[in-house]
Amino acid sequence: MRRERKTKIIATLGPASGSHEMIKKLYDAGVDVFRLNMSHGDHDNKIELINMIRHVEAEVNHPIAVMFDLQGPKIRIATFKTDRVILHSGDTFTLDLDLTPGDKTRVGLPHKEIFEGLKIGTDILLNDGLVRLVVEELTDTSAKCRVEAGGVLSARKGVNVPSVIVPMSSMTEKDHKDLTFALNHGADWIALSFVQRGEDVAAVRKIVGRRAAILAKIEKPAAVQHLDEIIELADGVMVARGDLGVEEPLENVPGIQKMAIEHARRAGKPVVVATQMLESMVTAPTPTRAEVSDVATAVHDGADAVMLSAESAMGDFPVEAVSVMNRVACRVEREPTYASNIERGALQPNATTEDAISAAARQAAGTLNAKAIVTFTTSGATALRAARERPTSPILVMTPNRAIARRLSLAWGLHTVITKDVDSFEEMLAKSKRMAVRHGFGAEGDRIVITAGVPFGTPGATNVMHIAWISAGDQE
Repeated sequence: MRRERKTKIIATLGPASGSHEMIKKLYDAGVDVFRLNMSHGDHDNKIELINMIRHVEAEVNHPIAVMFDLQGPKIRIATFKTDRVILHSGDTFTLDLDLTPGDKTRVGLPHKEIFEGLKIGTDILLNDGLVRLVVEELTDTSAKCRVEAGGVLSARKGVNVPSVIVPMSSMTEKDHKDLTFALNHGADWIALSFVQRGEDVAAVRKIVGRRAAILAKIEKPAAVQHLDEIIELADGVMVARGDLGVEEPLENVPGIQKMAIEHARRAGKPVVVATQMLESMVTAPTPTRAEVSDVATAVHDGADAVMLSAESAMGDFPVEAVSVMNRVACRVEREPTYASNIERGALQPNATTEDAISAAARQAAGTLNAKAIVTFTTSGATALRAARERPTSPILVMTPNRAIARRLSLAWGLHTVITKDVDSFEEMLAKSKRMAVRHGFGAEGDRIVITAGVPFGTPGATNVMHIAWISAGDQE
């Protein structure tokens, strides 16, 4: 199935969408990548979902990517003597390592590493930022704080420390088990939570190698500060606006989103915009106007993909949510302002043969009104460099590697076909034209632009561009 848009759609599976029938409906509505949230459900449930996704993939005869989203460390307070306490602005409230049930004056925080990173004046956010504390006195085992913004607090609520690089790994024991499981069951993308620095990505890369692609979630201020080094070490990034909006002032989040898209695109890495895109559709059949504008903005900004979370995992209208996202993306991409935005954001190619060929292909396709850019790739690198150029023509990617084909499902504008590699220039031309016709990218009399590497089958060796006409004999 050829999509009529270049921006991809990711949908999270959950109780509302955990059947073969629903997964097929979601794919038909527009889903390109299915996300499995490792914060919920067990491994047996995930195996069932993977099997159903692969059955749908076989039915539609088109690669579908599976993303495993690791939970990451969850920093939470301990318990209280009562169901809840109420903190008032100006109160004194202490966090400490004592796990004795707390009261309105103190509560346990069983994370010694947090106290190692605190300083006098540090802000501490509780319960998704609804309660804000400021550290006034500090020891190795406790932090006496002033309540800056009061509110209701109950057991096990989350803790955020925006201005501190927390000295703890982005991987918990659970994450290590989940990662091993994901790699053993064909994960295409691993979404990594609690990323603060490039070292967090590098540590996971040592485990993953090239068995899957790593998507670093930008959800902490420290990650924003180290954005470029994270992008360099990861295969892509996700702007996880939910947690980011807790630790960053809300007015900063749109600018961070735009910056992440720009930096990731410059590096030729996919970037995903996620969280609360169509949140009202968890319970309503139609979104708000503001939500539609939010999705449209992400598409206008040039995001590779937009993501649904609760909307598709536990909402009452999962298929409708995907359909709305699909319609919005299709509509935005037809607007003249979209093309002008993309053109204004055109990037200078790096001083490499691959970038020179990709940039030339984009320019040639635009000048000649070519119906498609056809690219051959074994590692996926050529296809990603083609996507980086954001051409007006669609990109038809051919690869013999099923894992690479699935992985590329996340990247902007790529329609990937799994096919045998070519051995000669003549075979390359014939297959390009034949596949362009077969997949609806051209017809007799149309021109296509072809890029490949010679000698054929050599990863990362794109050095050829050819312009071809489709003739009557190419219809078979």
